[in-house]
Amino acid sequence: METESEPYVRLATLRGLHQVVADLNTARSLADTLQTVADGIVTGLGYELSAVNLVRPDGDLVVAAVAGSAGAEALMAGRVGSRVSWERRLAMADQWGSLRFIPYTEGWVLDNDDVPQWHTAGPAPRFPDEWHPMDRLFAPMYTAGTAGGELLGVISVDKPRNGRRPGAWGREALQMYAFQAAIAISNARLRANMQRALVRLEREQQALRASEESFRQAFEYAPSGMAIAEMGGDQHGRLHRTNDALCRLLGRSASQMRRYSFSDLVHPEDIGTLLRTSAEGGRAELRLARRDGTYVWVSLRNSVVADAADGPRFLLTHVEDIEERKRHELQLAHRASHDSLTGLPNSAELRARLSSRLCNRPPGSEPHAAAVAAPYGCLDGFAEVEGVDGPAGMPGPAGLPGMVGSGVYGGAAAAGQSGPYAHGFGSEQGPEHAPDCGPDYAPDEIGCGDHDGAYPGHVHAIAPSEGGEDDGTKGLAVLFCDLDGFKAINDRFGHHTGDAVLIEVARRLSNGVREGDTVARLGGDEFVVLADGLAQADAEDLAVRLRSAILPPIRVDGRAVRVGASFGIGWAGCGMSVDEVLHSADQLMYVEKRSRAKAGRRAG
Repeated sequence: METESEPYVRLATLRGLHQVVADLNTARSLADTLQTVADGIVTGLGYELSAVNLVRPDGDLVVAAVAGSAGAEALMAGRVGSRVSWERRLAMADQWGSLRFIPYTEGWVLDNDDVPQWHTAGPAPRFPDEWHPMDRLFAPMYTAGTAGGELLGVISVDKPRNGRRPGAWGREALQMYAFQAAIAISNARLRANMQRALVRLEREQQALRASEESFRQAFEYAPSGMAIAEMGGDQHGRLHRTNDALCRLLGRSASQMRRYSFSDLVHPEDIGTLLRTSAEGGRAELRLARRDGTYVWVSLRNSVVADAADGPRFLLTHVEDIEERKRHELQLAHRASHDSLTGLPNSAELRARLSSRLCNRPPGSEPHAAAVAAPYGCLDGFAEVEGVDGPAGMPGPAGLPGMVGSGVYGGAAAAGQSGPYAHGFGSEQGPEHAPDCGPDYAPDEIGCGDHDGAYPGHVHAIAPSEGGEDDGTKGLAVLFCDLDGFKAINDRFGHHTGDAVLIEVARRLSNGVREGDTVARLGGDEFVVLADGLAQADAEDLAVRLRSAILPPIRVDGRAVRVGASFGIGWAGCGMSVDEVLHSADQLMYVEKRSRAKAGRRAG
């Protein structure tokens, strides 16, 4: 029939080819496109059976669509043929352009391979171009449309309706169709990948939105302070966002907080600590300013919020209020270094402070020859007067008399934090209280050298000459005080009255010394006063004033009692030990007590 009406056949084939190609472009998914490819062979190109074998990611080919026979579809759909078997078929076939044809006389060798097929045996052809049931015709599809591209799949066709092997025009039509089918399948795959990518992107965006919302709620409603700061650029360190807890802690609104960075809010003594805190995983304990001018102790913990494309962008800081813990630490430190009854420094604290002013170089050695005694106020770390505010105007804690620090957080006194929450009292508090010698410090300078235990910034203590005239030399006076008549009061009126007397004596002694002097209780009725920058006459005048302050009656429970006081004036000098200094003052006190007793007996 093809030879009798060739123009009609070509026209009809073109119409069918045009329709099925148009159908290829209307398919909505990859599965629809594959089925449309198989259906187009049957409806538009005159074959009774067709199958689309699609290359899988592993290289094998799976039967993705079957058209023309329900039995063939049930037998073949979803079955897989190996890539090796398919390459063998395409290699041994006769080439009809881009088509591959295996006649029934050669195809018997393929009967036992693993490629899914529906071919059945049949009689020999009656004429040369008659289609035999064992004939096999394949139309390979490539990604680039030609054999030079990557194999996309293979279309298998069978049983031409005219019973003949396709002629030149039929072959051309099948090649054209396979070319268009490859394009359609590639487009369908692209659309499917895009749809999967869009679905995945939408899910990721939903997850991101959910994560951002979770972070926002965790950030905003966290019970402790949270802040996000800029990293890099002109606004480095600027607070970008703060939560309500941090705003309440510092007494500032969120809009006000955006004007600051942490370096603007940190206590001046803690700026070094802040600058040394690393961005990733850094931790620090420091003080931040409240709106009312006071400071609050906080613990900072940093982490970096990174951007995959641009690198680190924001610094997330967790701010925890540790004011109560610091106050508790202060109380513990105060209890360890102060007398529980009077609130004065105890014996251990006195020894630590005195030790910080002494080095091992004896008087008269070379560094001492040109050294001068420390001026008044240089008894570093001895700022020990009740009711005096701490550094930077911060008030000392109520109920803790004699607490004033003098170091700089992160500077020369990093190991002995100062201010109202200073801690680290005791024997470890020596060099941390040394004065700063400045950036041009050289170890050989007089008063700042490291000579025989003298730390940088140490000012050598020189005792005035004893037994001679007052030459005006000023030194560190050690006044050893022992109460006269206290034991009789304690025995007669009880410990309650005795304790009240000791508390009042401690108050009078503290009120009678200068800011920067130290009044300590050694135990029992013994007290020690450290006063730096005094000449002999000054020390004697101080002893007289303190004795006069103690003499007035002390009223306890409506009863007036009196105590006296004996003072021994010793001097602390480098080259002396703490025990030697205290023993010397103690002995002088007993000399003075005995002389007063003799004078009293003579007067009697």
